[in-house]
Amino acid sequence: MKALNIFFVILFVAAAALQYNDPDPLTWIVLYLYGAVLCFMALRGKYLPVLYWAGLGVYLIYGLYLFFDEHGVISWVRDHQAENIVQSMKATKPWIEETREFFGLLLLVIALVVNMAWLRRRQKPVAG
Repeated sequence: MKALNIFFVILFVAAAALQYNDPDPLTWIVLYLYGAVLCFMALRGKYLPVLYWAGLGVYLIYGLYLFFDEHGVISWVRDHQAENIVQSMKATKPWIEETREFFGLLLLVIALVVNMAWLRRRQKPVAG
């Protein structure tokens, strides 16, 4: 699990750094750095469930928006035959940009869910 969290920290920090040319860079920098911080905290064995639930809530709500949006994932699949989303890093087509953003959020959700499950199992039950 340590190696996976190191990978996620590096991935999310790099993704945040690459957002400078995005149409909404501050939003994506914050979203990716939040995930990086939670993965770093998991590396250190720190688990604050409220932070994970807050992140999951934001990521899932924004992900659903990107999935169903006019130029979102459904449009990419239905109207554009799941066109290659890695053809150029400068997305000139809105359905490619929103689909990439959706998959970025999906990676963040996966990282948080895996860490929540792992950290919950590591916690010792409190006798009450």
